[in-house]
Amino acid sequence: MREFAATMPGGRCRSFGGALLAGRDAALVNGALGNVLEMDDLYRTALLHPAPVVVPAALAMAEETGASAENLLDAVVRGYEAMIRVGRSVGPAHYRHFHNTATCGVFGSAAAAGSLLGLDEDQLVNAIGNAGTQASGFWQCRLEDTMSKQLHNGRAAQSGLIAAQLAMHQFTGAQQILEGPLGFYAGMCPDASPELLLQGAEGPWLIHGTSFKPWPACRHTHPAIDAVLALRDSARTRHVSRIVIETFADAVRICDNRDPRTSVEAKFSLQHAAATVLLRGAPILENFDAAAAADPVIAGLRRKVEVQANETLSRAYPARFGASVRIEFADGSAIQQAVSDALGDPENPLTESALAGKARMLLGSAGYAASAADDIVRAAFALTGSGQVGSLTQLMK
Repeated sequence: MREFAATMPGGRCRSFGGALLAGRDAALVNGALGNVLEMDDLYRTALLHPAPVVVPAALAMAEETGASAENLLDAVVRGYEAMIRVGRSVGPAHYRHFHNTATCGVFGSAAAAGSLLGLDEDQLVNAIGNAGTQASGFWQCRLEDTMSKQLHNGRAAQSGLIAAQLAMHQFTGAQQILEGPLGFYAGMCPDASPELLLQGAEGPWLIHGTSFKPWPACRHTHPAIDAVLALRDSARTRHVSRIVIETFADAVRICDNRDPRTSVEAKFSLQHAAATVLLRGAPILENFDAAAAADPVIAGLRRKVEVQANETLSRAYPARFGASVRIEFADGSAIQQAVSDALGDPENPLTESALAGKARMLLGSAGYAASAADDIVRAAFALTGSGQVGSLTQLMK
């Protein structure tokens, strides 16, 4: 993406990696980078990751328009609201084939960009209509070792931003893009629940329900990781004969892979997650790279892991991400741990210092010096006070 950014015409908006680009191109590049390490945020009942779509679109538009930090943060909140509301209405059948972050993300990026452009109601309807007609992103990318998932996020950020810019010039879009007979629900969501779109509209902003990932793997693996971590001190010095993971059906469908061969496959493997955590402790990025996937010790323990769908946990999902892990030993004894809410969910939140630590770790993995990472984290937190958008984006170079 950095090499691709170097081929784009210049502009005033900063992308990670250094290039100054037009807003729509910065949104594409930064959006694509937000999911590379599988550590983006999550809204459970919408089954999507708002930040890598909404934030790049809002940040680029804020730079392009010279917006204040307050207006940038307002736009992020509005973008989250639109994206999450659409996401929780699409139904489970949509998620089987479509990447919700991409298909629903266009609505969030359009709302965020429209907020910063000061669109009136008619213009915002047009922006949402033209964002929705660009909704796309098939899950085939998850079954192959590709970079398409990152393209999904980048394009969702870019497409919504462009839709908002077009609306500024009275470019019209379908008013019934969601509920129309040839619209989003009819074409892509066979079991949609449109009533969820506006349910609780007078309640708290939905951004407050966002979950943050502490571990660099698919979120569906996280409750099992938490359970193994809780059992590790009692199990790691004993001879394990079998590990049984019970969790919700989607986690089994997406993350049942006893023999991952690539980093992407390792991040989507419940067996690898359980084995590497039991052997290595709290997981870090290196525990899910190709070398870890090929490690014969980890592979040996993976073969002892069984994965089962649990009806009770499946009924609670996606409002709750739960798992139960049972570790059996050669002497016939066993220990068990159940987790109803993964670490980082609103019911089991990460501390602010843990979030800052995660940011520093991710920036370091991308090549930023520790001092630069510290400066970026401070500049991000300062946006809620006297900080400026330019003070943050200047540090991204």
